Amino acid sequence: MFTEGQDVKKGEVLARIDPRLFRAALDQAKGKKAQDVALLVSATKDLARYDSLALSGAVARQTADHQQATVDQLKASIVADEAAIDSAQTQLDYTSIRAPSDGRVGIRSIDPGNVVHVSDAQPIVVLTRTRPSAVLFTLPAQSLDEVGRALSRGPVEVVAFDQDNRRALSTGRLLLVDDSVDQATDTIRLKAIFPNDDDELWPGEFVNARLSLKTLRNVLVIPSAAVQRGPQGLFAWIVTSRNTAEPREVKVGPTTGDLTVITSGLSNGERVVTGGQFKLKRDERVQVRGTSPRSPTSEGAR
Repeated sequence: MFTEGQDVKKGEVLARIDPRLFRAALDQAKGKKAQDVALLVSATKDLARYDSLALSGAVARQTADHQQATVDQLKASIVADEAAIDSAQTQLDYTSIRAPSDGRVGIRSIDPGNVVHVSDAQPIVVLTRTRPSAVLFTLPAQSLDEVGRALSRGPVEVVAFDQDNRRALSTGRLLLVDDSVDQATDTIRLKAIFPNDDDELWPGEFVNARLSLKTLRNVLVIPSAAVQRGPQGLFAWIVTSRNTAEPREVKVGPTTGDLTVITSGLSNGERVVTGGQFKLKRDERVQVRGTSPRSPTSEGAR
């Protein structure tokens, strides 16, 4: 009742199992109840007669009591018949396989005419829920405290990137943090949920997840390529107003994408070198061949 790869809604019929045996079982259960109801009507009338005769002494009281037991047995049988009807009706309803949720069906593994059993390992088809879509990822265990503080402040934004970690696919929110640390890898598992209305996330796909734990405002940022490591620590080459090179020790904050926060060592408006640093010497004149697309500036950085 479906086309492979089709999007389906909850409750839609996906397949039907031959219902004839189950319908026959339901009819049999209904027939058994009708039979017991007819017997109960007859037994109830007999009980009324025996009660009347017992009062006049025409029959023994034991006979009336025995008839009362017969009536009670038939009533119990009708209750069992109703349960059998409910069971048979349920089995008949199960012959219509319905989608338990919205999602997309995959490749059909059972063809019309095949015999299926409850114990079969092979399903008729796999239905995958894609909206919303969940992403599981890991972070180093030392990030756990920072993630916890971010969650205490409110929803934590998560951005899913492609395998190259360049193109943002979808934006969602952190749903939960696992309850234990994997001791083998010293990592913690996290789960994020994405609306995925545009189907950018695909089940089983590998993606890179990036958490936005806090927003730093009015901070100085430079391209990460400008930050160099030397014997005395981190530094950056700047171009002075006289177009000479000068190394400057810097202290850095968080890095996101190709931007690094500078906490000290540079001032807003200074020019930094982002390539060819190995050619530079202190106080050597440099020739600026182009303007860096991102110069140091006071801006919000995530």
